[in-house]
Amino acid sequence: MRFIIFLTIALSVFALLNLYIVKRFINKLHIQTKYQKYLKLFLLINFIGIIGYMYARYNPTMPNEIFFLLSLPIGVLFLFFCVAVLYDITHTLIKKVPLKKERREFFKKSLDISSFVVGTGLVGRSIYEATILEVEDVDIRLDKLKKEYKVVQLSDVHIGGLITKDVIANIVKKVNALDPDVVVITGDLVDISLKYAKPALEELQKLQSTYGTYFIVGNHEYIHGVESIIDEVKSLGITVLENQNVYIGSQNEGFNLSGVYDVMGDRVGHHKPDLKKALENKDDQSPTVLLAHQPRYIYDVDDSVDLVLSGHTHGGQLYPFRLLVSLVQPYIAGLYQHSDKTQIYVNKGTGYWGPPMRLGTSCEITNITLKPTI
Repeated sequence: MRFIIFLTIALSVFALLNLYIVKRFINKLHIQTKYQKYLKLFLLINFIGIIGYMYARYNPTMPNEIFFLLSLPIGVLFLFFCVAVLYDITHTLIKKVPLKKERREFFKKSLDISSFVVGTGLVGRSIYEATILEVEDVDIRLDKLKKEYKVVQLSDVHIGGLITKDVIANIVKKVNALDPDVVVITGDLVDISLKYAKPALEELQKLQSTYGTYFIVGNHEYIHGVESIIDEVKSLGITVLENQNVYIGSQNEGFNLSGVYDVMGDRVGHHKPDLKKALENKDDQSPTVLLAHQPRYIYDVDDSVDLVLSGHTHGGQLYPFRLLVSLVQPYIAGLYQHSDKTQIYVNKGTGYWGPPMRLGTSCEITNITLKPTI
């Protein structure tokens, strides 16, 4: 029943976005009526593609080429909606500014052409940017740390759809080339039924580091069976931090690595985050690094935590969407000094969610060097 309600609301929103694009953008373009009809037909086909994607996303039985095409319409709709809003505002201003008829028509035609070109260009650019997987080198200094450690962070891989076994194999290859001391995965690793995710998950057994690989769940794990995913990840030799901590490095020279369940647990009533439990019996003479999927968990963190590693935001993924993400999450991407004691780093996502598109942000493997304070 919940899924039917969600599907109805989602399709209604997409339909309204399409209606806005037609009424406030396409109908105002100075082009022949037949071309307006072609654009409206494209929007209709795009909308049907969205419906197809919603089915295919959780029933991955079709070839990747077809799934790729079905994955694009949501991103295309979002970007052209943003273009339509800007077009609508600019068109209104042109009408209100006192201009001669010839000059007004010139500006209107220029707006028509440039808006369509920009919308098409943004779609192409966003598809390209999603193919870029960058290694972000970050130096972070921690009090009480005695020596350097290299921590490689993956986040929001979203196995499923186009994030396949081959994609994970490439990620593993890049991580191993960095020769990390420890690898951490900060949630949203699996975004499909576990039976489909297993081949890709098994590639993670090939991750190599001095002190092992550690994982915490994100909100998407709760959607696909959090307990079964935890068990599967453990079977791969990866340590799952379930409101607990471990010590990384030689005694008195290393740091506490702690992890909590995602805040989604508070909503669903199980696998709830518990910071007090996660920090039990930690070494107070060493710094503490906490893995928490969503940056907003920082509000529950006290000064006993030196660094929080998060993900979830995807850096906004499609840039205009970043503005909406900022309404919910205090930090979007990169390193922040949250308080005098605590820093937080937010990974932009090693994969992507939904359309294989990014704009103004790339997929990220974070290569963190923890250093003692000078």
